[in-house]
Parts: sequence; structure tokens; C-alpha cells
Amino acid sequence: MAMGRRRGGRQKALFVAAERIRAPGHPFYRALEGLLASAGFDGWCEETCAAHYAQRLGRPSIPPGVYFRMLVVGYLEGIGSERGIAWRCAESLSLREFLSYELDENPPDHSTVSRTRRRLPVEAHEAVFARVLELLEESGLLSGKTLGIDSTTLEGNAAMRSIVRRDTGEGYQLFLEGLAEASGIETPTRADLAKLDRKRPRKGSNEDWEHPHDPDARITKMKDGRTRMGHKLEHAVDMSSGAVCGLTVQPTTGGDCASLPQTVGEACGQLERLGLEARELVCDKGYHSNATMKRLAGLGVRGYVSEPNRGRRSWKRDRAAQKPTYANRRRIRGARGKRLLRARGEKLERAFAHLLTTGGMRRTHLRGHENIRKRMLVHAAGFNLGLLMRSRFGYGTPRSLQGRSASTLRTGGLRIAFSALFRPKSRVLGHLRPARARQSPKRGTGPSGATIRRDFAEIIFRGPQRAFATGC
Repeated sequence: MAMGRRRGGRQKALFVAAERIRAPGHPFYRALEGLLASAGFDGWCEETCAAHYAQRLGRPSIPPGVYFRMLVVGYLEGIGSERGIAWRCAESLSLREFLSYELDENPPDHSTVSRTRRRLPVEAHEAVFARVLELLEESGLLSGKTLGIDSTTLEGNAAMRSIVRRDTGEGYQLFLEGLAEASGIETPTRADLAKLDRKRPRKGSNEDWEHPHDPDARITKMKDGRTRMGHKLEHAVDMSSGAVCGLTVQPTTGGDCASLPQTVGEACGQLERLGLEARELVCDKGYHSNATMKRLAGLGVRGYVSEPNRGRRSWKRDRAAQKPTYANRRRIRGARGKRLLRARGEKLERAFAHLLTTGGMRRTHLRGHENIRKRMLVHAAGFNLGLLMRSRFGYGTPRSLQGRSASTLRTGGLRIAFSALFRPKSRVLGHLRPARARQSPKRGTGPSGATIRRDFAEIIFRGPQRAFATGC
């Protein structure tokens, strides 16, 4: 066999046939597109967001379905910045196919995505999150009876060296120089300022300092021990399926007990729209307090909250908290309580790992709780879509197909087909049928679940080519 040589410096062709540049397509994104088409996602998005667009005046924007798809791509590909999402969608032929853009059309750039995010309210992003939850409920995956609550910190898009005083607006460097002059040092050096600031009490108090460009960010200690400007992300997860049912972004200064009511209210509101009701709540010891016990008892929710070792307690000042605290103590010592507390670390930490670590959102590229929550809501919707894809096709992310050859995919497809025969009835119905009998007449028409599975099987079983997570 003769060795081929790379041709360099030659004149490029003037015309190239479009059918010669077609990519083989990514099996995951083709199956996901079939799933969204069967649910009438694009028509539903346009109907939901129609109130936020002008009827006739103005230049047509990108379709709302394309905008939300691009944010879901950010979760699936682990890209946190909108600039990176726009670049990835522009350079990948498979993602162009997923977004319905031809070779002679340019996908939206990062400025268009950012402007669309700013103009669409939080309610539109909440509606997309609720729509995906509805798809989970129709497939029989969402129970909503037992919820788990946990929180984590997000590193904000704000530098510590840019903080200013709340009262005077003075920067940190000028503030230290003023302290040095007051202590008798006329021309302080950097070493003098560092020595002066080392043992000063309350030098990083959020009551005294703020960031001028992101007032919602707070000085907090991150998971790795660093002190940064950050935000608090708290979510509620269905303990049966692992689906995210509610999500809030709050300041880091309130504590877990202070942020719990807002997250519980958000999750219960989402479940009520689906006709479900949360009856049990699983939390770690950071949420245990007299106020939390009384609040859960008032809501009629059974709490499984880990109790810290406080020693012998006196109930003279708060008799109303004694009974629900003892009831919670009995529950967490039982077999079901221990099982739920063990599952809490699995289900809740897994969601955080997918959303933040592999999803690329541990450090935010946005400012303000409203903007961050918009991105996190669509991120959580992508996570829930991954659960739905995994239940139907065996793969929840495109990266799970990375490096798998066609023979491996064929083996995996056969394994999924045979394992579905031996699952319980509820799992078989959720795996095979696309939706329950009751369906809204506004969902539009699209390919059925059987058609999606057949197309996905054709992609898996065809040809000797390999399937990569890049989609190219």
C-alpha cells in the first residue's frame, strides 16, 4: 500500500456539494430530538414564550426551542459559558443537525444567546423545567412522595480584590492604607498592609463588604476551603427516581434552615401542578432545628432529618418543638429512616455531580441570582431529560457513548432489550410506552415512542463506524 501525502498550499474548491459534508450524526442527539419532537417541544415553547415577543415589529429572534436546546447542550457537553456553547454548536455538524441549522446557516452566537436569556423571564425557564417534569411523570418515573433536600456553593463571577465597603464604597486596598495611616505608618508597604490585615477581626464580613458588579454574591468558604465570592444552590430531589423537582439560588449567609422553606415551597408547587404530593422529607443535620421540626409538623410532612449530637436538651423555652423532634428521632433510628439517609448521599450528591462537576457549572459565568437560576433551571431540565433517555434507551448523556464501537453498542442494545423483559410491570411500562393514555391536545403531532426507539436502534446497529461524544 502506497503512503498518502497531505496536500498543502493547493487552491480550495470553489463549490462543494452539501451532501458530501454530511456527518454520520450522533445517536444520542438524534434520539433526543425524536423524544422532543414526540412531545411537541418546539410548538409548546413558541406558545409559552409568545407573550414575551412582539407580534410584527422587530427582527425575528432565534426560536425559543433552539435557545433552550443550546442550554441543554451546555449541560450535556459540560460547557458552563455561553460563549463556549455557541462555539461548540457552530463547529459540530451533529449539533447543527440537532438545532436544525444547515451548512449555509450560522447558529446563534453567544451575544444572541445572552440577550435572549436576559429578555426571557424566569417564569419561561420555570415552564420548561416543569414541562420536562411532566414528561417524567407521564412515563411513570416520577413519584414525588419522598423528597431529599441539600445545598452546595457556587463560585461567583466576582473577584475578592474588587469588593468595596457598603457604607463608603471604598476599595479594600484603600481601606487598608487608611488603617495604616491611622496606626502611624505614613508610607506602608505591601508587607505592612498584609501584617496589619492578618489578625484584624471580621475582616471578611458580608455586613461590611459587597461586590459592586454582583451585589447578590457573598463572601463564603468553598468546598475546597478557599474563600471566594459565591452563591448557594439548593435543590429538592425525588428519592425514588433521582429527578430534580425544585431548585433555588439564594445567598450563602442565611444557613440551611433559613433557605429550606423556599426550596420546599418551590418543589411542592411543581408537584402540585402534576397532581402529586410530597409526604416525606430527607435532609442532613445542617437542616435540623426547632423551627424546622415545627414547620414540617405544621405542613403534615414526615421528616427524616439527621440530628446532631447536642447532648441532653431542655424544652422549657420551646415545648412545641419537643414532640416533632422526638418523632423525627424515632423515624431516623428505624430501618426505613436509615435506608433513606443512606440513599440521600447517593441521589442528592449524584445530582450535584452531574449539574456542577460534569455539567460545568461549579463556577458560574453569570451575575445575579435571577440569571444564575435561569441557567440552573435548564441545566436541571437537561438532567431530568437524561433520566428519561436512560430509562428508554440505556444512555443518559452523549459522553456515555464515547469510545464505544458499533459492536459494543449492539451488545448494549441487546442487553437493554432482554433486561426489559424481566423488569417489574411498572418499569416495563415506563420503558416501553412513550406516555400515559391521558395527553394534552396541545402537544402537537410527532413520531411515537416506538418510532424513536426504532430510529435509535437503526443508528446503533448500522455500519462499522464509531460513535464519539463530540458528535463529529
